[in-house]
Amino acid sequence: MEPLWTHTTVLLKEAVDALFNNPDAYPADSSAQEGTYVDATFGRGGHSRLILSRMSPQGHLIAFDKDLDALAEAATIPDPRFSIRHQGFSHLGELDKGSLAGVLLDLGISSPQIDNPERGFSFRFEGPLDMRMDTTRGISVAQWLETVEVEKIAEVIRDYGEERFASPIAKAIVARRQERGPITTTSDLAQLVADTVKTREKGQNPATRTFQALRIFINAELEELQQALEASLQVLQPGGRLVVISFHSLEDRIVKQFIAKYSKDEYDRRAPFAAPKVMQFKALDRIKPSAAEVEANPRSRSAIMRVAQRTAG
Repeated sequence: MEPLWTHTTVLLKEAVDALFNNPDAYPADSSAQEGTYVDATFGRGGHSRLILSRMSPQGHLIAFDKDLDALAEAATIPDPRFSIRHQGFSHLGELDKGSLAGVLLDLGISSPQIDNPERGFSFRFEGPLDMRMDTTRGISVAQWLETVEVEKIAEVIRDYGEERFASPIAKAIVARRQERGPITTTSDLAQLVADTVKTREKGQNPATRTFQALRIFINAELEELQQALEASLQVLQPGGRLVVISFHSLEDRIVKQFIAKYSKDEYDRRAPFAAPKVMQFKALDRIKPSAAEVEANPRSRSAIMRVAQRTAG
């Protein structure tokens, strides 16, 4: 029997409340939520199931996920109002313009992905150095590290992991590759980083930033986030909500800057008398997990949820 890796959904009620203009509405109410919503990262379906419980019979929920295990979990939801796409949320823009009442993006990685050694996401477990969200496409981290130049490795670890020892780590990876062959397991990489990085923040594994960087890069996570945010401008109807949960500063900075950019009127300095381009989002809220949630689920401690509403602009 295969082990069961569980996932605790972060900011579950808060995210679904924020997604709906009327968070207290339930199907039994005349004001129950209608329209089409998107759960852009299905995961194990925590948010999707609560969204469906709040919807009227006329509502529709579209989910996206690249992970085959997530698709298998989605198949257990026998609800005609629900459908899922085996795609990343960068494909959000393929939906009809102005067709959505709300979009939820729960970024990052799920607990089952981290805790399953075969996925290669964690330095805590021995496993193949893979890290792909979608194992049917692309190349693994191990395959990428086999041939890439030291400068590119350093760039990725520095830019996506905010790792100040990026250059020594990159040089150690290439030296190991030349001396003993490529790195193929998570434990090999974790040990190499630990041997290279002599100082680290208290309580943090030396490999944390390197693993984060390689995962983000190999899955093009930040580029996909940018594409999805830009697509939300087209697919959300006026009054539609954008809810984004991020788990590290790189993600949150992108979300914060995107909402700020489109939450103000833009004036063309070259044409001072022209009408301004009116704002397209209204920033509504910034929410962090409660102390009780962090105590019950320590993996939620870094989460930040930002909420914005599409205007008529």
